[in-house]
Amino acid sequence: MPIEFYTWNTPNGRKISVALEEMGLPYTVHPVNISKNEQFAPSFLKISPNNRIPAIIDPDGPGGAPISVFESGAILIYLGQKTGKFYPTDPRKQVPVLEWLMWQMGGFGPMPGQVHHFLQVENPADQRYGLERYSKETRRLYGVLDRRLADHAFVADEVSIADFAILGWAWRHERHKVDLADFPNVKRWYEAMMARPATAKGFEVALS
Repeated sequence: MPIEFYTWNTPNGRKISVALEEMGLPYTVHPVNISKNEQFAPSFLKISPNNRIPAIIDPDGPGGAPISVFESGAILIYLGQKTGKFYPTDPRKQVPVLEWLMWQMGGFGPMPGQVHHFLQVENPADQRYGLERYSKETRRLYGVLDRRLADHAFVADEVSIADFAILGWAWRHERHKVDLADFPNVKRWYEAMMARPATAKGFEVALS
């Protein structure tokens, strides 16, 4: 049975659509229109108590029983463990995957997300400080990623769930006013990821 995928066309949603395609898992998309506050529906809160997308229900969970998972990072780890793909079993190799996945969850997502927010603030006086602060931090994070990718083809050497997570936000680089030409290693990595057929399909599938 396919995985039930509750999402919207956001960077966090795209992380999971890419992972599902790369892992070859069948899934059914259930759009949750966050512009209409559908994430607060009681039925959705049962599987995502923090009223955030994405969330999944796997009818064939551990022991063959259904299981729901919320938070995109947790979903990626769950799917990697379920399939044995893009998440190494060697504990030493797991460490960089988890490091860069948490780096994305804690920084490279929340910070550009704030840029997206302040770009929409109409009053320049209200916009100025927040946009300056979060744009600077977003570019710093791109620099961190660029240095990592200077001597690594992918963030954890081999393509992993960490790449899928980071790519979901790098996909919006134009929206948060970042030119990838300023970060050549990120640009090389981004183009290599987007050239993968399954990844490309993950960005093409309708989520809204």
